[in-house]
Amino acid sequence: MAEFDIVIHGGQIIDGTGNPWFYADIGIRNGKIAAVGKIRPEAGERAVSAKGFVVSPGYIDMHTHSDQPVIADGNAESKVRQGVTLDIIGESQTVAPLEGAVLEEYRLEHRRRNGIEADWKTFTEYFNRLMKDGTSINVASGVSPQQVKRVVCGFEERPASASEQEKMNRLVAQAMEEGALGLTAAWHAKGPESPEEVVEMAKVVKRYGGYYGVHVGSEGFDMMEELAKTLRIARESRIPIHVYHLKMRAKANWGRIRQVVEQLEEARGEGLEITANQYPYTAMQHPWRRLFPRWVQDAPINETISQFRSASFRERVMNDPEFDQYVNEHGGWEGIVAARLDTEQLKHFEGKTIAQIAKIRGQDPVSTCFDMIYEEGVFIHGVHHTMSEEDVKTVMRVPWVSIGSDGSALNLKFPGKPHPRSFGTNPRVLGKYTREEKVLALEDAVRKMTSLPAQVLGLKDRGLLREGYWADVVVFDPDRVADMATYENPKQYPKGIDYVLVNGEIVIDNGQHTGARPGRVVYGPGKRDG
Repeated sequence: MAEFDIVIHGGQIIDGTGNPWFYADIGIRNGKIAAVGKIRPEAGERAVSAKGFVVSPGYIDMHTHSDQPVIADGNAESKVRQGVTLDIIGESQTVAPLEGAVLEEYRLEHRRRNGIEADWKTFTEYFNRLMKDGTSINVASGVSPQQVKRVVCGFEERPASASEQEKMNRLVAQAMEEGALGLTAAWHAKGPESPEEVVEMAKVVKRYGGYYGVHVGSEGFDMMEELAKTLRIARESRIPIHVYHLKMRAKANWGRIRQVVEQLEEARGEGLEITANQYPYTAMQHPWRRLFPRWVQDAPINETISQFRSASFRERVMNDPEFDQYVNEHGGWEGIVAARLDTEQLKHFEGKTIAQIAKIRGQDPVSTCFDMIYEEGVFIHGVHHTMSEEDVKTVMRVPWVSIGSDGSALNLKFPGKPHPRSFGTNPRVLGKYTREEKVLALEDAVRKMTSLPAQVLGLKDRGLLREGYWADVVVFDPDRVADMATYENPKQYPKGIDYVLVNGEIVIDNGQHTGARPGRVVYGPGKRDG
């Protein structure tokens, strides 16, 4: 009988530590790495030749929105074809807790966007639903503090009472015991209205060994105030902080990212455990909802969309200074793109900016934006061109910044023109920024996608090519690996990633998806049985 299930032989090993590559073979048995060294190909039931290729750990995507897409299509093709073997889901919206108006809004949004009927309310129920049909990648989740607050306090932005805070803390504790990794938040401009509430929830998470992942706010004109609140939470709770998609929005702010990095370096110098991630693009993606003042963003969608027809509502929005600020931070009308339109009469505007659409329709951009939201019946998903290429490179060179796509596990049939990051983030780092522009050494690029995120998440058995670790493995051609997805034609899989193994099973075999779904739920440190 063969000694191993699979032997990967003849490749250059980049083990995830950041150390220089070396030649070795890998023997895989029962889903785990059983040996790293000199191994005969015949020792495996299946031998994979990696001659001329690099063998690395599977990539851990620190920030994704794959929660619904992996239910819709567990093959997770746009991710696993990039070499991603673990998606961390959850941010402003998480799969649980779901109760009352929060549950109804969640179901309404994803019924339309992903064709999914959410039949769960807790993390346990979601994880069971995910595993029912299986998935090609591993999945882990955080819990959103603002969602917890909405479950307890409703959609009105106000301080929580002492009893409400206690209930919020209990819900967070329940989430951690069901397997959540930590708090995962996305705040409006200026950060949380009541940071003391987040401190209390963070203290609960810290007791379970979790972390606080945070989209700090507008990431633009109010960035320093938003960072101050984030650092307050770090100091008062002593929880590890992981900043999502570290960047600076709006052309007027280009270059200020250096100040942000310096402030975070100072905080690390005082002993605060702070890391971050980034995606390697100068555009972001989220619904047009974020263009509007916070009182619009905070209202339930089913009570808001109809208001876009109202002249008094429009006047109130236009007179609110936050509207101009947020439009500016999103790249202005020339930088805000309609990425997906489901209404037939609007479909031909997909991929165009609001400025372009306004010209075609013979309107001003503000009226175009309001009218299209009303006509579509939902906040339109947008791609927003608002960042500097030089800022992207500045952040990429920071050693404590990992890679996170902020994208989703999609397939080629997904509607619209999604951000190319869902299809190309990791190969873009390996190709454009490593091989071509030499922003990173290849070993460090791999470290930022493997052992660094594993360290942040507290994973003891993923992120390295090491005996006893789960066999999440990528075999790629360093001379050929590249992203193919563009803003104009985003639904294109990358090239140069020939083999991907998840938990010891081949999912990408010579560039083709096998249909295998060996993915698992990766639970947080507070998970309790039963």
